[in-house]
Amino acid sequence: KKTDPLFVIDLSNPENPKVLGELKIPGYSDYLHPYDENHIIGIGKEAADAGDENRDFAWYQGIKLSLFDVSDVNNPKEISKFNIGDRGTDSEALYEHKAFLFDKEKELIVIPISLHEIDESKYSGDVPANAYGEFVFEGAYVLSLNLEDGFKLKGRVTHLSNEELAKLSEQRYYYPDYQSKIRRSLYMNNVLYTVSSKFVKANDLNDLQEIKTIELPFKQEDYPIVY
Repeated sequence: KKTDPLFVIDLSNPENPKVLGELKIPGYSDYLHPYDENHIIGIGKEAADAGDENRDFAWYQGIKLSLFDVSDVNNPKEISKFNIGDRGTDSEALYEHKAFLFDKEKELIVIPISLHEIDESKYSGDVPANAYGEFVFEGAYVLSLNLEDGFKLKGRVTHLSNEELAKLSEQRYYYPDYQSKIRRSLYMNNVLYTVSSKFVKANDLNDLQEIKTIELPFKQEDYPIVY
């Protein structure tokens, strides 16, 4: 079942570890990152019950960011969450921690996102939990995070051209050049840099206005396909 059993484990006696508390909520975390001594950031997928009385089962949905409070080790809590997209939405940060950018002092989180969204107008009734969204955006989500306000979306950065973005909204099965897929992000001073195989883009960290884009000398023959 796609639930998230977050366990708090006492390791003070290595020969006798003990579970002190646990939290079960919809969805699951693929990656956990420390926020401070008492809080943890989780990145994973939301989930929806399959509605099958004969099976204990759920369908994963879009990306889910969670902030867990473990200050009470016997009673961990999810104090903030932020969902991105619908079923089909993916992020390299789920399986590669180097794709995840976090800075507590700047209250900054940046993660690459391949966004899928469901067009509810195409369904006569409720959207089934196993329905996939359509591919509508490729880029990076930039969020702020603090203990008082939780997750807040600051904006998005993409390496796709205006023409590619237009095709995404017009053509159901259009997939843009994978070389423009944002893989990593970093900041220096107040400039956010995002990196794909094709570009390095600089954006103002305050308002995300584009400063400059540099095209990299990518050659397909330099990256042979290995089977």
